[in-house]
Amino acid sequence: MTIMMALAKKSGDGPVSLKSIAKEYDLSEHYLEQLIAPLRNAMLVKSVRGAYGGYMLAKEAKQITAGDIIRVLEGPISPVEVLEDEEPAKRDLWIKIRDAVKDVLDSTTLDDLANFKTEGEQEYYMFYI
Repeated sequence: MTIMMALAKKSGDGPVSLKSIAKEYDLSEHYLEQLIAPLRNAMLVKSVRGAYGGYMLAKEAKQITAGDIIRVLEGPISPVEVLEDEEPAKRDLWIKIRDAVKDVLDSTTLDDLANFKTEGEQEYYMFYI
């Protein structure tokens, strides 16, 4: 999520290198390289070659949800595997939890996350995935 938030914050400034993101957020460049490939394959980011190349969002941050990103990087959204032979009340509870998590993730845009501030606060929260 951090890499996508960094790209959203720099949107409009041209391509951003993984090296600069790694340095700014104190992350391994190698780790970011592993994350960028599936994000590019999912067409959430695009790469720009050349001396001033790097990565950019493939669409506006308002069009990308937290759910889109998490599904690419982590797979399907489910807190636990719901088993059919589980007690109906437990199964129903886990299904409600799963659906609530999906609703939040699918209604929260990358723009919301990149620009999140509490009242009077200058900094933003760091999300690690």
